Amino acid sequence: MTQLQAGSFLLRPFVAADAPAFAAAIRESMSSVGKWMPWAHAEYTEEQALSWFAFCDASRAEGSAHEFGIFQRDGVTLVGGGGLNKLNTVNSFCNLGYWVRESAQRQGAAVAATTALARYAFQHLNQVRVEIVVAAGNEPSAGVARKAGATHECLARNRLMLRDGPVAAHVFSLIPD
Repeated sequence: MTQLQAGSFLLRPFVAADAPAFAAAIRESMSSVGKWMPWAHAEYTEEQALSWFAFCDASRAEGSAHEFGIFQRDGVTLVGGGGLNKLNTVNSFCNLGYWVRESAQRQGAAVAATTALARYAFQHLNQVRVEIVVAAGNEPSAGVARKAGATHECLARNRLMLRDGPVAAHVFSLIPD
């Protein structure tokens, strides 16, 4: 099982035992995470978490995505999630996403995870570019991208689909040193 050290945090694949904490984290975070993640809802269940974990395992096995839980260093206390997806094998770039549960926000987890995930993309997945796409108005996530050293490239029209339809999104990028 691939694990990534991320400062005082640990990134690792989700396991079935994480489902209760994952579902609780989503339900707890509706005023922050739920606003920007269409899949998050106030009645999120452990069964939905297990379904997501199975999708993550299958995606990792086929090489189309590498999703991780963000945990305290103990590897048990769930802080959030992050991953690399939409891997473009022709042009060697991918998307990087992250979320942190409301009770753990502003403690450095997202920046640490972003840095670790980008390093993994460059060193192990042979990517030459990592994109972070942030909905316009999501200033906390844009701040994470900036703190992680990403370059703001543009505001792309109708770039993301949220609950109410398409929205503009900021496109940030990281490239290897």
